Parts: sequence; structure tokens; C-alpha cells
Amino acid sequence: MSDSGSGIAAWQEWRADRHRSVTAPTGNLALVETRWLPAGETPDLDAARAGQPETVTVTALERTDMVTGAPEHGLRFWDAESPAIRAFDRVDAFPYDPAWVLDATYTPVEGARQVAFEHLRDNGGTRDKVVPGDIALTVDGTAYTLSAFDDDGTLLLVFGDPTNGDSTYGAGRFLFVEHTGEGRVRLDFNRAFVPPCGFSDQYNCPMPPLQNRFHLPVEAGEKLPVLHGGDSAH
Repeated sequence: MSDSGSGIAAWQEWRADRHRSVTAPTGNLALVETRWLPAGETPDLDAARAGQPETVTVTALERTDMVTGAPEHGLRFWDAESPAIRAFDRVDAFPYDPAWVLDATYTPVEGARQVAFEHLRDNGGTRDKVVPGDIALTVDGTAYTLSAFDDDGTLLLVFGDPTNGDSTYGAGRFLFVEHTGEGRVRLDFNRAFVPPCGFSDQYNCPMPPLQNRFHLPVEAGEKLPVLHGGDSAH
């Protein structure tokens, strides 16, 4: 199989994995409520589960208060038979394009750094995320230094481009960055994906900072969720 053929096959498998992931009992489409608790209160999962249908899973989550820096605790309710799962058909995507598999230089930052990311539901407020290094690449003659943050040990790039709000999700897309060797990473934009908030309004997703906004359309990766009947979810 050619490199292009193997790339397409791997991409098709990734697409199938994505479908299974977003429709899973605790996948993006299953999240029906995020409930933040009063200051100082911690989650009681047993109490939260009481009286819930068998299809509902309850989990705990935590974040940092933007003003005080104190931990905030919350609950998430996931329904394996949510209306969103029942209505969902697929996620549209651009055709696979090997030209959008880009290698880049990665320069670690000693001690990492905190970069402020605006979040969709924070009314202009920002939350700091650890960016452990700089990703340098040139796209269509323009040099970029991208900030990908640490997501449980994996680099996650939140990026924007002129397709947002048209053929792709309006608040930008996500992409996991692969380390390929000393000082090198690979960005396969064919695997750019709709962020969780594109499937449920109960998420609060980070938005692309200025340095992660491309000047040209990135016509690769996922476009938008599509409902049965062909309507776009957004």
C-alpha cells in the first residue's frame, strides 16, 4: 500500500473511532448537564445518582475559580439515550489530503509556561493552561509559532482559520500533536476535530489564541456534526 493509501486507511479508522467516541454512553453527545456546586461543597456521587434513570452516569469534575484561584467542584450527568445521541447521524469531514500532514519544529520551554486561553462560556475571562513548548512551522509562506497546551500528557492544539463559522465549527477546532523525534512534531490536520462544545452546550471549551489562527482556510479534518435528515447541528 502506498504512503497515501495507508494514510487514508488510518484516517478512515480514526473517523470510525471518532464516531464511536462521541456517541458513547459518556461521549460528547451524552453530556446533558454540568452542575457547579456552591463554594466549599464537594460532590456526593451516590446522592446525585439517586433517582436517575439507568441510562444516566454521574461523574465529578473540578476547575479553578478565575478570581480566587480556589478549587471549584461540580457534577456531570451523561445520558446514553440523550436527545443529541438519538438525533445524531455523523460528522462531516473534508476529503483526506496528505498536503495537510505537516512536520514542525518543537522547542521545549524550560519549566513550561502558563498561557491564558479564553473559554467559550467565561464571558471574555481567561484560564491559564500549561504550554510546555513552541511549535514553529511555515504554512503557505507564513511563519507561525503555535501554542499547544498539555492535555494529560499529550499536546492539544486549539486553532482557528477562515472556515470557522462557515464549513467548520465557529469557535475553532482541536488537534492532537504527535512527537516524531528530538525537536520534531507532526500536525495531521486531517485529524482536526470538532471540540466537545460542538456536541453539547454543557462544555466550556478553550478558544484559539491569536497565535493559533491561520490566515488561510484549513480544508482538512472534521467540519460539523450532522443530524438525521441532513441538517447541521450548528
